[in-house]
Amino acid sequence: MKQIYYIFLLLSFYGFSQSNYELGKQYFNTRNWEKSIVYFKKSLAENYKKNESIEFIGDAYGQQKDWDNAIENYQILKESFPKNANYWYKYGGALGMKAKESNKFKALSLIDDVENAFLKAASLDKKHIETRWALVMLYIELPAIIGGSEKKAQRYADELMTLSKVDGYLAKGYIDVYFKRYQSAEKNYIMAHKTGNSKTTFEKLYDLYLNKLKNKEKAQQLKNNFEL
Repeated sequence: MKQIYYIFLLLSFYGFSQSNYELGKQYFNTRNWEKSIVYFKKSLAENYKKNESIEFIGDAYGQQKDWDNAIENYQILKESFPKNANYWYKYGGALGMKAKESNKFKALSLIDDVENAFLKAASLDKKHIETRWALVMLYIELPAIIGGSEKKAQRYADELMTLSKVDGYLAKGYIDVYFKRYQSAEKNYIMAHKTGNSKTTFEKLYDLYLNKLKNKEKAQQLKNNFEL
């Protein structure tokens, strides 16, 4: 009888933990970040799906632009699982967003950590597309004096090309737009759209025609063809 009691007790505890985790996911999926954090913290306290709960908590804080708390949670994960590329990527991303919203002196103190986190993620996972996008953007947006480099950005755009033609063309188009090489950007965005034919590829090419090349005719033609 006592053994049956303990079995029911364990099953009840498991069901309760699962309920908190699932509730956290439900609130997360409906973008109720604060409530999702509450339930994921309950799940964490019960030691149920601990790593997943911490990651969701970090993601929810990130959605609220609470970078310090997001960084804290991702740091726990990347220190616990130092070979997980995605944790390093998320940690670097949160650091990068904090740097963008900080004053210049604070931002400068974070840049090396941002770069190192992305480079670590890239070395751990040779197929991690998001990390390579992050490195393209980082090296293009940084001034040369603190590490910015088109050559480095192109290197990761080339790596993207080997992983995903669409992402490769989009990354090269992004670099061209940044340097106002609009004719070259058009070629890359056209190839991206031919390859992917997605909302993202359409929007990049449409924006280039409308706002950079100031060619309303091409923009409208692209829109008409995409809607078909």
